Amino acid sequence: MDLFESAGTDDAGLPADSHAPLAVRMRPRTLDELEGQTHLLTPGSPLRRLVEPSRTTEQVDSGAPARPNAHRLGASLSSVVLWGPPGTGKTTLAYLVARGSGRRFVELSAVTAGVKDVRAVVTDARRRLSAGEETVLFIDEVHRFSRSQQDALLPSVENRWVTLIAATTENPSFSVVSPLLSRSLLLTLHPLGADDIGRLVDRALNDERGLAGAVRITEEAREQIVRMAGSDARKALTVLEAAAGTVLAQGTGASSPPRIEVADVEQAADVAAVRYDRAGDQHYDVVSAFIKSMRGSDPDATMHYLARMIAAGEDPRYIARRIVIHAAEDIGLADPAVLSTAVAAQQAVAMIGMPESGLILAQAALAVATAPKSNAVTVALSESLADVSAGRAAAVPAHLRDAHYAGAEGLGHGKDYRYPHDFPHGVVGQQYLPEGLEGSRYYRPTGNGFEKQLASRLEAVRRILDER
Repeated sequence: MDLFESAGTDDAGLPADSHAPLAVRMRPRTLDELEGQTHLLTPGSPLRRLVEPSRTTEQVDSGAPARPNAHRLGASLSSVVLWGPPGTGKTTLAYLVARGSGRRFVELSAVTAGVKDVRAVVTDARRRLSAGEETVLFIDEVHRFSRSQQDALLPSVENRWVTLIAATTENPSFSVVSPLLSRSLLLTLHPLGADDIGRLVDRALNDERGLAGAVRITEEAREQIVRMAGSDARKALTVLEAAAGTVLAQGTGASSPPRIEVADVEQAADVAAVRYDRAGDQHYDVVSAFIKSMRGSDPDATMHYLARMIAAGEDPRYIARRIVIHAAEDIGLADPAVLSTAVAAQQAVAMIGMPESGLILAQAALAVATAPKSNAVTVALSESLADVSAGRAAAVPAHLRDAHYAGAEGLGHGKDYRYPHDFPHGVVGQQYLPEGLEGSRYYRPTGNGFEKQLASRLEAVRRILDER
């Protein structure tokens, strides 16, 4: 579908249909309207050079604005792979690149398009290119294309018959073939934050392209939309539009604009959301219950409270962080692999987004809930920090000090240090703690899980360390 050749566009070159969804009407017309992605928007960044038309020397000297086809006088536009979670602006950036370069824009979805569709676009693009018109081909969800389908794009990218902009929610290192990736500029989009989503909601409420002040919204309802959207701008605007439609259809009879309440948001999203409030009450109660259920080894209660947070639109990144923390706090070395599982889940959630991230959160939370428990790591850190804070931090023993710089040997640094690998079992008796702390026992492994084996080994190691 060629969106830029559709009838009726606004001054930004985007569809101007007033009946289009709110998320489409509110699509940013310039980089300055784009929320988030500040890491990509610095002056002179590759993205700015792609989106903002270059200017000739004469134009710069005269202060003249960039011309739509000024790119032909400068560097050729590179093909791009946009990687990021849903609703972070990949399609918007594709529009902005096409508009900024003054090129024709064609959009395909890898879900429905095939090699035949791609070849048809490329054939048309080559015909137009001979007449001086260049084409930007945007392929959404390019990871849905098979390897052979992606390979079919290579000649057109290599020969610049089209400028390809490919969007994916999956890691391009695994989902995009290497030859295509090597011929493209990879731009990584980060999940939007709550403040970013909130500003989008506010703008949509007041902007002439959006709801133009036809409705108001309570602070609680606004926060509910932000939470439910996670990092997805499109979801936030879709829920807002549905909620606004509900209150406008009901009518209030008052002269002031009708107001969106939390109940309207819940009805619009077709979910009975758990009411989290800003002051903390129920929000922190549910989070606390989730944490204590994992610590208490109750997988069923863990799933219940996780479901309540997901249904309420809690930020999945926040949930993932709590799981990672408690993998160390409540399990530690009783099962060291659980922390790796939790960290992998946190990274996957950041890449994938909701709703699929719910499965990842569930797996990680269950790993924490069902693992053997130990707070020995927590106690060890707490007690050692307490000693340091109390001033129990004498000088490092001389034989442990750095002896690699000139003059260190004369100060006695490293003298009589015993290299553990020269001794049986890789352990040798010598003092490691500072004076006054000899014999302190911060780490005391439990008899749970792997720590049962660790406790037995550590007991033998400590006997050797004490033989001085």
